[in-house]
Amino acid sequence: MAIPTAALERGRRFDRHAEAVQTEDYHDILDQLEADGELIVQRVPEPYIEVMTKYGRKKKIPTKYTWHHKSCGQCGHIPGYSTAIFWLARKLDLEYIDPIDQTSCTAWNYYASATSNAPAQAAVAHRNFAAAYETGYYPLIHCGTSYGHYKETREEIMHHSHLRHQVRDVLAKLGKPLVMPEEIVHYSEWIHALRHRIAEKQVRDFSNIATTVHPACHYYKLVQEDAIYDEEIYGGQRTATVTGVIQALGAEVRDYSTFYDCCGFGFRHILVSRDFTRSFATLRKIEIMKQEANPDVVISHDTGCVTTLDKSQYVTGVAHNANVGIPVMSDAQFAALAMGAHPYRVCQLHWHSTDNKPLLEKMGIDHEKAWAEFQQDLDDLKAGRKEYLTWEDAG
Repeated sequence: MAIPTAALERGRRFDRHAEAVQTEDYHDILDQLEADGELIVQRVPEPYIEVMTKYGRKKKIPTKYTWHHKSCGQCGHIPGYSTAIFWLARKLDLEYIDPIDQTSCTAWNYYASATSNAPAQAAVAHRNFAAAYETGYYPLIHCGTSYGHYKETREEIMHHSHLRHQVRDVLAKLGKPLVMPEEIVHYSEWIHALRHRIAEKQVRDFSNIATTVHPACHYYKLVQEDAIYDEEIYGGQRTATVTGVIQALGAEVRDYSTFYDCCGFGFRHILVSRDFTRSFATLRKIEIMKQEANPDVVISHDTGCVTTLDKSQYVTGVAHNANVGIPVMSDAQFAALAMGAHPYRVCQLHWHSTDNKPLLEKMGIDHEKAWAEFQQDLDDLKAGRKEYLTWEDAG
């Protein structure tokens, strides 16, 4: 986990310079806008945990009373990602809401096609924030793209009064106020803040599991001062989320040279140049991990990253006999498995393309028995003996 002294010193020089020019604190701006009657600030509810961000500011992470802003990509491509997050909340006895009135953030439209406009994008964001505010529960963002986009929207709303007025007009037609959360919180920050409580409930030994981490670009490269850093993790020179959770669960984190690179998804080129995406994911990420670290599993914390790094291996591996074959999952799935979650009922690893059976065996999971149990669930559903799977079925 150590990084060279020279690199650390370069990082410290950069951080000191960045801190010197990073004088704006969005909390102060939001408080003033609220005092001026421009918007409502939804405060992080107690109990919360304070963490450190890139330039030394503290950020409040709510532990319960959370309103889960789901990810369209998770629900559509890797549903075990979302169910693992909810399963963790239930197992930790933390109250939450899974809203039925949430809309997509439409950030894919913004990043990939540029066919929308600032008032429309901001109005979607703040309609969701208002929906959370009306319940009294605090928004927890599942998708890294939504998280990054909402942080950019916050910057625009804070600094452009004309945009605020446009968005207020849209929301007024919906009968909703203009609400801004005190902090914009990603689910992986929530897991990071709770990592020691998760470790206390760990029932599977992960000490023999080697991992690599892909940090999501939209988590820590967009509005970078809002991401969590910790001096105990890479000397505070890389984001602490994901890595901190893995360490808390006793698994090994192995380094590799292209950690900073995008997973290949990148939004626009996943649509217009998919072969580039798949090639980048395998050549610049998976094959490098394989050569330099040879992990048992790759852990990430964003919808597009998990999907791209997992699915691309199958496509290019079959077509070009690439040196791939590393399972990929989210930190939520990894943490849930550590706490005893069912690999198929909860984590739904059958939706993943890369073979994860050897990994499950190293985790001490009988995947054949687990698959038979899941198949019995399906038989019961088909026969009408069950209407749906319940949380009691999930364990």
